[in-house]
Amino acid sequence: MIETGLGDHARRIVRYAIKKEPGIFDRKRLEQAVLAVGDGFELSLIDRRLYEACLAEGWSRDLVSQFVEYESFRRLGLGVAALRDGKPVSGASSYSRYREGIEIEIDTKPEYRRKGLAYACGAKLILECMDRGLYPSWDAQNPASVALAEKLGYHFDREYTAYEVFCREEG
Repeated sequence: MIETGLGDHARRIVRYAIKKEPGIFDRKRLEQAVLAVGDGFELSLIDRRLYEACLAEGWSRDLVSQFVEYESFRRLGLGVAALRDGKPVSGASSYSRYREGIEIEIDTKPEYRRKGLAYACGAKLILECMDRGLYPSWDAQNPASVALAEKLGYHFDREYTAYEVFCREEG
């Protein structure tokens, strides 16, 4: 029905469910990942300045854009950014929030990928969630995301079908 009704405005995709298993995370391993962030990089919780910086760039917008203003993010959101010269180059944050936890969003500026920054940010975010009594839920968009989730301590559950829906252009 989705494909018939929306035609070119919907695309069938495969996503990857990650098991929700409270209590599985290895705190020491996550702490080591945080400490291993590369030279020239620092990790910081996303504050007002970093919220605005994330909104300003396409690669990082989804780290905070589900919260309409900073005060909403401050109250309900949670995020970590890897900084280079004070500017975000990678991050892990709450794409959404529910009573018991968050749904994780992770992204890295293309020229900084494959440096362990997403791993360090993800580890720091999971530790923050553990300290706050929140569950850090993960749902993977691609096999690379599954691999990162597993490196952080999660376990793959199953593939499932989803749809990406595109807005119709007016005119």
